[in-house]
Amino acid sequence: MKKKVAFYTLGCKLNFSETSTIARDLVEEGFERVDFSENADMYIINTCSVTENADKRFKSIVKQAQKSNPNAFVAAIGCYAQLKPQELAAVDGVDLVLGATEKFKIADYVNDLSKNDFGEVHSCEIEEADFYVGSYAIGDRTRAFLKVQDGCDYKCTYCTIPLARGISRSDTLQNVLNNAAEISSKGIKEIVLTGVNIGDYGKGEFGNKKHEHTFLDLVKALDRVEGIHRLRISSIEPNLLKNETIDFVAQSNSFVPHFHIPLQSGSDAILKLMSRRYLTNLYVDRVKKIREVMPDACIGVDVIVGFPGETEEHFLETYNFLNELDISYLHVFTYSERDNTKATELTGVVPKKVRNKRSKMLRGLSVKKRRAFYEGQLGSTRTVLYEAENKEGYIHGFTENYVKIKTPWNPSLVNTLHEIKLTEIDDDGMVRGVEVGSMVSAQSYN
Repeated sequence: MKKKVAFYTLGCKLNFSETSTIARDLVEEGFERVDFSENADMYIINTCSVTENADKRFKSIVKQAQKSNPNAFVAAIGCYAQLKPQELAAVDGVDLVLGATEKFKIADYVNDLSKNDFGEVHSCEIEEADFYVGSYAIGDRTRAFLKVQDGCDYKCTYCTIPLARGISRSDTLQNVLNNAAEISSKGIKEIVLTGVNIGDYGKGEFGNKKHEHTFLDLVKALDRVEGIHRLRISSIEPNLLKNETIDFVAQSNSFVPHFHIPLQSGSDAILKLMSRRYLTNLYVDRVKKIREVMPDACIGVDVIVGFPGETEEHFLETYNFLNELDISYLHVFTYSERDNTKATELTGVVPKKVRNKRSKMLRGLSVKKRRAFYEGQLGSTRTVLYEAENKEGYIHGFTENYVKIKTPWNPSLVNTLHEIKLTEIDDDGMVRGVEVGSMVSAQSYN
């Protein structure tokens, strides 16, 4: 009988794409993939270390696996596994911890799946994480996460990602195109480009820092791939989102009008303490440029509150900056201290109660921004891609510009594109609409 393996993924889209690829590799090695809630012979937890909550959740996920099968082999991979391998290995029930490069060769380490008395660690020095492993996530989604880049050369003072994932490096252009074609051949309608710093695409494509291709080259090449209905750019640094890229997306066949651009702070003083590579005036320029060529685009923003040195004045500067900016929603992160980062050496530590209060204020602002964005879309006709889940009798989907739609559950709608007129906002903040056409082609986005 085939051995069963189950996965639990914490963190970002990039982690989901890598979990998917590792799972496919193990299936090829003879394993059967099952849901994490089921009885399995091996449970693999792909970890994240962006916030302390992700660290804390790890132990409870291990317990969840042990509840399903006390004798199962438990492996930890991912960012936290690279940063704190001994810490994870010491968690009761963990048998194996693999670092940044080892996780892609997991079959070499699992042997007969017998339990270990102590967690076994295989973790390289992060300087050795200098080769690229392509990946993409498909299967349980109507969209695929396609990894195009890994690692980061930036030195933001709060961030552990360069320590967890190594230097910036990219997939070859041809390999990205091959993966995109393979995804579209499986009937998946939307591809989300993902990476650690995707605007840096090209760097490391040939094992060095030479740039034969840029992010704009990648975008243009993907737009020519047959059969892709939608391409979505995930988070991209404002200094790397060039006007040429924005202009191209505005008139492309497949790229949708949705940008997620990390800001982190609306105070130039705090941006400098964070060692970010731009100031607020550049951010304003990017938003204005997008609005100029794509008035209905969705613009999401990452922001960190409670960074060391952030006074009440700095925070209000951020709040007012975002309040006045024509954006669509916020992802709010409460600053948490990360070992081996420069931010932990800074003075002016913000009390946790104050951090939480500021986070709550910005989350409230995000609700207001999203509502205003949705209200501005009422009366327009958009294309919605319906997802696979039945939530309390409704099916949900997203328009090309990332408006969340709900309609009564109908299994025939799953993974189909429909043109609808947006008519009202429901009590739960989602949009309802009426269908004005059957399935449409990507060209109707423009």
